Amino acid sequence: MARILIADDEPNITAMISRYVQREGYEATVVSDGRQAVEACKAADFDLIVMDVMMPDTDGFTACKKIKEFKDIPVIMLSARGTEYDKLFGFEVGVDDYVTKPFSPMELMARIKVILSHGRPAEKSPDSARITAGGIEIDTLGLTVTIDGERADLTAKEYALLVLLVKNRGVVLSRDRILNEVWGYDSFGVDRTVDWQIKLLRGKLGAYRDSIKTIRGVGYKFEA
Repeated sequence: MARILIADDEPNITAMISRYVQREGYEATVVSDGRQAVEACKAADFDLIVMDVMMPDTDGFTACKKIKEFKDIPVIMLSARGTEYDKLFGFEVGVDDYVTKPFSPMELMARIKVILSHGRPAEKSPDSARITAGGIEIDTLGLTVTIDGERADLTAKEYALLVLLVKNRGVVLSRDRILNEVWGYDSFGVDRTVDWQIKLLRGKLGAYRDSIKTIRGVGYKFEA
């Protein structure tokens, strides 16, 4: 049974999310601020966190950053603010997905299911576990990336995006296809999610940042 931590200072929101989470057979734990979320993650293991940005004591972005320092738990961030800056900042601190309030509980559950399913990778043989492209090496068993022998600090979404691009090197991938294969759903109105993640990923590839080519009006292509 997947364990989900819900962090929000609005009781009606946490009650609604808990109801839908439990209906799907997941276990729900509720806290009301970011500090409690950090402490809960230190005390127990969770498969996913649904967390609001604006909370008392410690905000969601700060809590997410602190949690990611000691546990790699997927985070879906909730916010009444849907500005590009907020979303980009969220991705930079390790947020895996972003849902703007007010939101549909069914949409949130769809995103939760996708992230949980991505956390169960299929078994691979050691021979097929490594993907290389120039000085980039991806270990698909250890879920790590090295660039010219140095470990790259990628978020879960940046890792999944790089794997998709490298596996399809030379092929132009549309934004819709990338969004569907990495996030597991169609746009839901998040028009620039892919562009933001590409920008962040390029910033971590060092000398290989230009390997990701922008195909204007279409999407992106990886060329070693």
